[in-house]
Amino acid sequence: MTLDDLRVFAVVCRTGSLSAAARDLTCTQSAVSQHVRRLEREIGLSLLERRPRGVVPTPAGRRLHSAVTEGLGCIDHALRQLEELAHADGGSVRVTTGATTVRHFMAAAVVDFRRRFPQASLEFQTEPSSRGCFDALAAGSVDLAWVTLGPSIRSAEQHPVVELPWALAVTARDPLADRAFIEPADLQDARLIGLPENSTARAQLGSWLAESGIRPVFDTSVTDWDTAILLAELGLGHAVVPTLPDWSGPGHPDLRLIPIPALPPLAAGWAVRRWDALSPLARAFAEGVAHHCRKRPGMP
Repeated sequence: MTLDDLRVFAVVCRTGSLSAAARDLTCTQSAVSQHVRRLEREIGLSLLERRPRGVVPTPAGRRLHSAVTEGLGCIDHALRQLEELAHADGGSVRVTTGATTVRHFMAAAVVDFRRRFPQASLEFQTEPSSRGCFDALAAGSVDLAWVTLGPSIRSAEQHPVVELPWALAVTARDPLADRAFIEPADLQDARLIGLPENSTARAQLGSWLAESGIRPVFDTSVTDWDTAILLAELGLGHAVVPTLPDWSGPGHPDLRLIPIPALPPLAAGWAVRRWDALSPLARAFAEGVAHHCRKRPGMP
């Protein structure tokens, strides 16, 4: 088997389709099939199960995919480190995160990084969920992932940077707008704007509310916190959101963020394959983001 066989197999597992893998790899579907068949012949086991809407790995395929993802990620990471050694400070840092994270947590650090390392480049890859960020990290396509922190996983280290208290976002005209704080019981049967169910933050919020016996209804789904807060500010619903400093103050006279102190704060920060294996540039950017977050007014 070749590295190309393994790379193609990993893409097939990620996309769930031979045709989608061919599009990603800009090759033909028959070429993708040849790579997979070569692996299956050499291993002596079927690696993919054909389904009406694509393919899924067999038990043997899942085991191989896990090893391939980790192994190729290590190889790609080592090659990038060697490239940076060859080009001094002219390398790049690849970051994956949600759509609005750069605005809230990284803007000052990006400016500072550009001043310190003018020859280096920053590459941002947007993912809709922390799970997608972890997958990109495991595949070796990024150096750093800014995520909502959750249970530990084998393929990544998680390093907390900020803790964000929860608040209920409402319009200033809402009957709840003058409340000093909100209790979880106040959310019983509330109809809320929320992130998709597969997001880590939504899962944690639902779990914490369930521990208090609260089961709100999420009848509006958005892809990021900024959109949820904007809809609440416009009077289109309520949203339980992490307290983000950019939304506080005179710039948003029609918005109220009412604290929910009974809920544990939401932790966010960096996920990396191995902190001690980060390139000097990636480590400098990660530490710069943490430094600016600590300095920023209103950021816990």
